[in-house]
Parts: sequence; structure tokens; C-alpha cells
Amino acid sequence: MSVPRDPILFEAVSTPPAALSARGMRWLCGLAAVAAAVPAVVFTLLGAWPVLGFLGVEVALVLGLVALHRRQSRAKVERVMLTHGKLVIYRNDGRGGRDSAELDAYWTRLSLDEPAAGGAVLLASARGRSVEIGRFLAPAEKRDLADALNAALRSYRNPVFDNDVLKRS
Repeated sequence: MSVPRDPILFEAVSTPPAALSARGMRWLCGLAAVAAAVPAVVFTLLGAWPVLGFLGVEVALVLGLVALHRRQSRAKVERVMLTHGKLVIYRNDGRGGRDSAELDAYWTRLSLDEPAAGGAVLLASARGRSVEIGRFLAPAEKRDLADALNAALRSYRNPVFDNDVLKRS
């Protein structure tokens, strides 16, 4: 028998922008092969054929690092959930590390710091503890998240009861 979970009142999932599509990766592989072929031909004509191994290792290393970055960026995710009584922030860093933070939903306040140089910071604070949320988002998206989460927190703190019995009296 499963344990009943609190209903989710608000949920926002954010991920970093896509690093490179599969089509872009194919283009990068082709361009790297062409870029390595030019010096390979020149060095082979000059009789320095042992350089070909180093060129191959360079291309393989570059493409391997790009593929590793793509895989890790696809696995990164941040989930902000508001349930009855708590605001939960889950993070997966893409390398197997997971982090979570819980704040009391009633006391949680949001602050959006937008310095003139850009790079806005959205903080959720409750009872002396602060957690940054929306790390992957652009400043405009952070404003939208802050507005939506503030509205959800406001409706949680001030519930509207729709009870016909109470309306008649």
C-alpha cells in the first residue's frame, strides 16, 4: 500500500538550454573531421605521418568532451513544488548529485535581485534559510517564475472556501 502524498499546488520544472542537438553534433563531427583532414594531408605529404595519430586523438578528445557535456546538461533539472505546508526544491546536477531543500510554505518569501549588469538571482527565504531557485533561467523567465510562485504562495496563505452552507447564513 502506498503512502498518500500531499497534493501538489504548484510545480515548476526548469532545465538548462540544450547544449547541442543531435543534428548539431553530427555537423560538429563532420567539421572536426574536415578540419583534422587538412593538416593530416599536409603532414603526410611532408613525410611526418606519425602526426596523424595525434590528430586523431585530438579530434576524439574534443568530440568526447562535447558528448559528455551534452549528456550532463540533459540530465540537469530543478523542480520547485508547493504542497500543503512546504515548498520543496529538488535539484539534479547531471553528474549523479542530488540536492533538495524544504521551506515552510506559509513563511516563504521570494526576493528577486536584478543588478544592472544582468544575472538576476531569485531567492526563496523562510525562517532564516535562503535557497536560490531558477538557476538555469534567464532574467525574464525568473520574473515569470517569481510572479507565478508568489501567486501560488498567496493563494495557499489565503484560501478561499467555497461552502454553500456558510454563504446562506
